[in-house]
Amino acid sequence: MSEETYEVQEAAADAAAEPVRGPVPAAVRDGDAPEPPARDTGGGTDGEAGTGADADGAPDAGPDLDTAPDPETDADADEGAEVPEGVAALELKPALEAVLMVVDEPATEEHLAKVLQRRRREISDALRELADEYDRQHRGFELRLVAEGWRFYTRAEFSEAVESFVLDGQQARLTQAALETLAVVAYRQPVSRSRVSAVRGVNCDGVMRTLLQRGLVEEAGAEPETGAILYTTTHYFLERLGLRGLDELPELAPFLPEADAVEGDSQEGVPSFDVDADDGGDAVHDRTQTEH
Repeated sequence: MSEETYEVQEAAADAAAEPVRGPVPAAVRDGDAPEPPARDTGGGTDGEAGTGADADGAPDAGPDLDTAPDPETDADADEGAEVPEGVAALELKPALEAVLMVVDEPATEEHLAKVLQRRRREISDALRELADEYDRQHRGFELRLVAEGWRFYTRAEFSEAVESFVLDGQQARLTQAALETLAVVAYRQPVSRSRVSAVRGVNCDGVMRTLLQRGLVEEAGAEPETGAILYTTTHYFLERLGLRGLDELPELAPFLPEADAVEGDSQEGVPSFDVDADDGGDAVHDRTQTEH
């Protein structure tokens, strides 16, 4: 190749590399310019260019803005919902156990529902579940429904252990004097201490103090005429005897002595002679001498 030919080729290459300067072609002005080649965006498969369009050639709609979560709406909903506070926020079963540990009488489901701010159905179900759990685990105590209320009780098979701890050498049973005094109070209540002593025929001040300490009797006002303190039996007395009320006390008639025995006792101090007889003094003296 000659040197002139080589220079001509270099000049032609330089001219092709320079941008076209001058008027824009008519095809470009009229909008008929050729479309630029599609660039591969990495979304295509099997040799097709990824154009972000679906199978029909329509572009993807992108995320649905109508169904996107609205943070402000969610925040408003959270603010409107009631969040349990205080007692209502506590776990139900442990709360029930805590309350039942301190009750001094069976607690009804209505009362527990009011205290714990729950529905009665929730309380009822939770109590029965707790009772079943204690039975399955064979605990030393049990949860029982008694007199329309719930309360913890020691299991009967462990009564010896409880008695050994509670009594600890103390006398377990009431004395005969205490039982008699308690019976007088039960059947004659409200009754004063002096009246009880009169019925029994002995002073019962010490016995009454024992019954008060045991929680079997309690003070119930004063007698209007004398101002003496009156005593009645307690709810604990009914509980210990397994009674629902004083009307379930047994009748006294079967325990009273027969009329003949009462009459015989009443005749012991009556003289066997007629005090108005004429020979009263001599007859008595003669009969006495004869007997001796």
